[in-house]
Amino acid sequence: MERTSVMGDWDRHREQERDRERERPAPRTNVWAFSLQIGLFAGLIWGAVKIGASYFKFTRINSGFVAKPFFTQAYMNSTAGFWTGWLAFIAFSLVAALLYAGLFRKIRGPWMGLVYGASWWALLYLLFGPVMGMMRRIDRLDWNTIVTDFCFFLVWGLFIGYSISFEFTDEREREPSSPIS
Repeated sequence: MERTSVMGDWDRHREQERDRERERPAPRTNVWAFSLQIGLFAGLIWGAVKIGASYFKFTRINSGFVAKPFFTQAYMNSTAGFWTGWLAFIAFSLVAALLYAGLFRKIRGPWMGLVYGASWWALLYLLFGPVMGMMRRIDRLDWNTIVTDFCFFLVWGLFIGYSISFEFTDEREREPSSPIS
């Protein structure tokens, strides 16, 4: 009669579990729900960073610049205007994340996110912003504002782009595996 040890049974059981896990398809992430989640956190986190940069006078353009064309200056300078501006930036980030997911989610690496952020900066600061009254023309802005906001949009675009690309490409396969199995 053959005797097996408890540890032998346990090892066999663990090996069978690993085989079953390998056979199961990985759960698929919903593109749009994930993008909305990334956009929400991009708006919350980077909106707060923009508020801090504005508070410490690194930039003259506050986080509510997106809502500025739709409200009076007196309202935008109030507490309600502050919160409205932050919510508008969150909504803007949600739309930007959905757009990135629709167009660029399969592009690997961080570079497209940087290009995406720089493109949004150019669109807003060179084209739409001055025309819609969000901000003054770029030749009327000081260098601190220009550099701070350009860098801000770079990291904002990087956050959105790389977060989405990391989820929908095989970037996770390049991460080192955990030594605990």
